[in-house]
Amino acid sequence: MARKTVSEEEQYQIMTTSPIPKLVTSLSIPTVLSMLVTGLYNMADTFFVAQIGTSATGAVGVVFSIMALIQAIGFTVGMGTNSLNSRLLGAKRHEEADVNISSGIFLAAVLGLLFMAAGLIWQERFLLLLGATDTILPFAMQYSFYILLGAPVMSMTFVLNNCLRSEGKAARAMIGTISGGVLNMLLDPVLIFAFDMGIAGAAVATLVSQCVSMGILAGFFVRRQTIQTPRVRLISRKPWIYLNILKTGLPSLARQGLASLSSAMLNNAANAFGDPTIAAMSVVGRCAYMLLTVIIGLGQGFQPVLGYNYGAKKYDRVRATLRFTMLVGIVFMLVAGSLCFLFAPQVVEAFRKGDMQVIAIGTYALRAQCLTLPLQVLMIVNIALQVTGHPLSASINAMEQRGLFLIPILMILPRYIGLRGVQLAQPLSDLLFALATVPVLLSFLRELKREERAQDRANLPAQLPAEEAK
Repeated sequence: MARKTVSEEEQYQIMTTSPIPKLVTSLSIPTVLSMLVTGLYNMADTFFVAQIGTSATGAVGVVFSIMALIQAIGFTVGMGTNSLNSRLLGAKRHEEADVNISSGIFLAAVLGLLFMAAGLIWQERFLLLLGATDTILPFAMQYSFYILLGAPVMSMTFVLNNCLRSEGKAARAMIGTISGGVLNMLLDPVLIFAFDMGIAGAAVATLVSQCVSMGILAGFFVRRQTIQTPRVRLISRKPWIYLNILKTGLPSLARQGLASLSSAMLNNAANAFGDPTIAAMSVVGRCAYMLLTVIIGLGQGFQPVLGYNYGAKKYDRVRATLRFTMLVGIVFMLVAGSLCFLFAPQVVEAFRKGDMQVIAIGTYALRAQCLTLPLQVLMIVNIALQVTGHPLSASINAMEQRGLFLIPILMILPRYIGLRGVQLAQPLSDLLFALATVPVLLSFLRELKREERAQDRANLPAQLPAEEAK
């Protein structure tokens, strides 16, 4: 049966011949908007819950570690499937891409169900390990219950979202994400205050919004408005398909899994200084994440461009894509970080008005974080390694970003300089990550040059006869 050859060929031409700035910008705007909405509804949860009290605010920070683990599942499978499929589509191997996406969605559902079951069985023990105090625990139990119920839905949503982006349909992925995010922000005050559900209302709003997002994203595939066509009959029974997805997505697991562990350790380090410190660091974490969503969105927007062109062996376009994306990210972070530094007290006070202890702790931590925000642009290097089939290098780099530096700092620094150690841990970790990543970036660029020269040499014999004939 003939496939959608025309649309596939048109998409291939767009991804491999369009000017890089225009192409990356057109794909990044929807993903950046999607990530900004995601960051906004995370901040909305924190903002509305903060009106309940300091312990409730701390509970959001504790449960954020659970959400990071769910994201780790979704991003691992989603990025693994996305990275493989963008290269397969670039190489015009469409049937394999269909098997990958079908198997990826199934894998995400199974892993999400397993995580949900384990989380509900050991919920209280889990939350205590993540840094909940006796006063925070009751709020965290209510909030995490509905978040855990949504684990399978959230995991599959990440896969669908990533796979839409892998074929260059970032605008459709944006529709699903933004619809759910806006619904979440609208439901938060209604469920928390009007229906008097308290912190549980914020969690229910998140669960409902994720279900809506998944329904919208799945609709694009069901209506065949995509290049990839997931089908139940295409779900693979071959273990190596799943191992390949997991291996390719391993950097995301390292990145998100260690982010969850680091968040838990940060909560435990802050625990020694009381609920106001946990609440303040929760607010700072959400604000920093809000700015980082732009870099994550840029990274997600340039993934299909990188994957298509790497699969098509257009290495000059791969380098141009990387350079342009990093330049845009650095400019944004310099501007946004400067503004956030200047208005840090007002930003923190917006969440806990009149709570001078939370404001003071949060202002110092947020300003310290703003100083190293431009260095976070280097996470794009990690995404580039993952998309171009360097899972081991990408995994090591991701582990450096999210845990290998931060965890030892959290274990050592607060013991010697107290609260300042908690506030400075993330910025110091960012600095060490940048120092470790620059050599990786230079090595990757040299490798692209070598592959380009090798391809030129391989093409030379085919060109010589044609030139001699002339």
